[in-house]
Amino acid sequence: MEINQIQDAIIEDFSFLGEDRESIIFYIMELGQQLPALEEEHYKDENLIKGCQSKVWLTTELVDGKVIYKADSNTDITKGLISLLIRVLSERTPQEILNADLYFIEKIGMSSVIGSQRSNGFAAMIKQMKLFAIAYSTVKN
Repeated sequence: MEINQIQDAIIEDFSFLGEDRESIIFYIMELGQQLPALEEEHYKDENLIKGCQSKVWLTTELVDGKVIYKADSNTDITKGLISLLIRVLSERTPQEILNADLYFIEKIGMSSVIGSQRSNGFAAMIKQMKLFAIAYSTVKN
């Protein structure tokens, strides 16, 4: 499935929740619970995303030219937020990640739901994921 198709599916999922902030937050937390567990060795400071109020550990690997992201967080909401980004950006080529216009964030009204602190952290997650894509874009696989 293409990045925009996944984003459209996310927008559709959130549209069923309407503008009920509590339902949206609960749904985001549910998404985080579905995130696969991160291996114990990845919980180290060098994998923490800087700029997030919560702790977010992010690891990557390049497999067959595609970036695989894995992550975890110490808070349920943040874990849900990173799970959305992984759903959209993982298993993509570095160029697809770098070219991705993440319009689903605006369409689902994320900024009004998570507040400014988490919005800054969310932006930091996107930035870090794109930085990994930049680094991998120079690797021949």
